[in-house]
Amino acid sequence: MRPLPGPDTVPHLVARVFEESPPAGRGQLLEPLLKPLGLLSLAAIANGIFAKIILANGWSRLQVSAEDASQVGARDVMELVRHVQQVSAHALDSLATVISASPVWSGSAAAAMLLAVLAKQAQSRSPVVTNDFDPL
Repeated sequence: MRPLPGPDTVPHLVARVFEESPPAGRGQLLEPLLKPLGLLSLAAIANGIFAKIILANGWSRLQVSAEDASQVGARDVMELVRHVQQVSAHALDSLATVISASPVWSGSAAAAMLLAVLAKQAQSRSPVVTNDFDPL
């Protein structure tokens, strides 16, 4: 059995997919990564660029425009993904759903590799049981 990829594999692959994406697709990639984080977390990541995007658009309407996404670099995306991985092991599942559901990334080798790595990681972790957080 092959070992799981190193801790920076997913951030590097997401950044690569982000760089290869058309402008409209970049916003789609960022949205599921921003959802699980609070404003304070976003302010601490990548010199606050993600907090600025959220504040400009509002929390209730989390849509990252192509213009907003153009302000974000690959290093910013890597930093965001590293933080999201710390918050929740399941947080990247929605990113995998976005990538696999869109024809934008169907020809991308980086996207295919990312989906394979995320699937392997999902298989290796324990499923969330709905009453795991019930204090009673």
